[in-house]
Amino acid sequence: MLKNIIYLLLFPLVLFSCNDELDEINENPNATEDPQPAYLLSGSLKHGADLYWGNNANYNTQLLFVQHWASIQYTESDRYDISNTSTNVTTLWNTGYATLITDLNTILSMSEEEANTNYKGVALALRSWVYVLLTDAYGNIPYSEAGQSVTPKYNTQQEVYTGLLNDLDEAQASLDAGKGSISGDLVYNGKINLWKKFVNSLKLRIALRIADREPELAKQTINALVADASGLISGNQENFKFAYSSSPQQNPQAASFETRDDYRVSKTLVDKLYELSDPRLPVYAQLPTDPTVGRYVGATNGLSNSDANNQGFAKTSKPGTYFLTDVSPATLFSYAEVLFALSESVARGYITGNAEDYYRRAITASLNQFGITDEAVISSYLNQEGVKYNAANYKKSIGEQKWIAFFGQGLDAFAEWRRLDYPELKAGPASVLEGQIPLRLYYPGTEQSLNGKNYQLAVENQGRDLLTTRLWFDVN
Repeated sequence: MLKNIIYLLLFPLVLFSCNDELDEINENPNATEDPQPAYLLSGSLKHGADLYWGNNANYNTQLLFVQHWASIQYTESDRYDISNTSTNVTTLWNTGYATLITDLNTILSMSEEEANTNYKGVALALRSWVYVLLTDAYGNIPYSEAGQSVTPKYNTQQEVYTGLLNDLDEAQASLDAGKGSISGDLVYNGKINLWKKFVNSLKLRIALRIADREPELAKQTINALVADASGLISGNQENFKFAYSSSPQQNPQAASFETRDDYRVSKTLVDKLYELSDPRLPVYAQLPTDPTVGRYVGATNGLSNSDANNQGFAKTSKPGTYFLTDVSPATLFSYAEVLFALSESVARGYITGNAEDYYRRAITASLNQFGITDEAVISSYLNQEGVKYNAANYKKSIGEQKWIAFFGQGLDAFAEWRRLDYPELKAGPASVLEGQIPLRLYYPGTEQSLNGKNYQLAVENQGRDLLTTRLWFDVN
């Protein structure tokens, strides 16, 4: 009897001790047990910049597709010989959803005491930016149920874009400098007025994405934006860019070139810059290391490994040092893009103004962004026949100059090339898509096994899961 009493008295103590130990075992040492909005914001900005500016989602896929860069060895991606399990396909999806959207949703789910309205406005703006990258690349994607279900439905690209316009309205309404400060802002240093400009600028981008499908909504949206007192990005000093520092927080392209030598500037781009006597050429490219060459030489896209190697590592131009130093910034949204968008908005008849003037200012902003400020040089460039604005074919003028201005911004350069259909690019001689250039990325192969039903519905709606399937916004 006494033994039973002692057991009953000791059992709760043992059980309590075991539960404590189990709690410790079940703690994830790599997880943030008490997430802070400032840390989540800093991490999201850094992860987003690395994704946008780094290897798999940018310079080993989409910078090759738009022929800004070319592979000089290991040319599979440059020949479009990639699969749905390749990191070139999966990185944007996995990082976008599992890291960025997850962390930003955590901020959005916090109480007012944990994260004020400005944290939530910024998180919603950044999440919208991530969704734009995802739908631009893949088409139909999980959106309305993302983060709410392990098998989220896919929304159509039309639903995603129009939903994001509403999300950005909510973000704009949330952002109020009088409602508390934010920390961890590595882009705008807590300046809420600049975040409000970024929100409007992102809406302008989306409005033109839908312009060929939903012209009335695009027009309505753009008219509201130009009338909004919050404004748009209005100078290079307001560019949405991430500033890197020294290793291990350096620019990912600089980090890559420290140990590898896989890429060169594309011959397509170098030849175009020579044709236009473009002063950005020595910024975008380096002279070959072989001193006997004496001029910038681009590498041809879409060659076999052996043919690419035979162009000569020392006889072809690497990307410029502007892009390959540790502290080189990652530009995610530029003043030049805003001005090109306003030029196009006038050309489409959405707003009043002078399309040519916006176009010239856009090119000037790009030149200034890369350190070219001499007015005589800029004037000479703008007045060339090959650069002058052609009102009869505004898509060609804007498309070609936007392509040049977006050097390094592979994800958006790829989207704009598909939308505007300029410049006219040709697939490389050893490419594997029968002369076609990719128009999207494959869905990651894991979607077929983990979310198969919704994946199949998305494919039925959009078209076959191929690199050459045209997306909704991309009207031929």
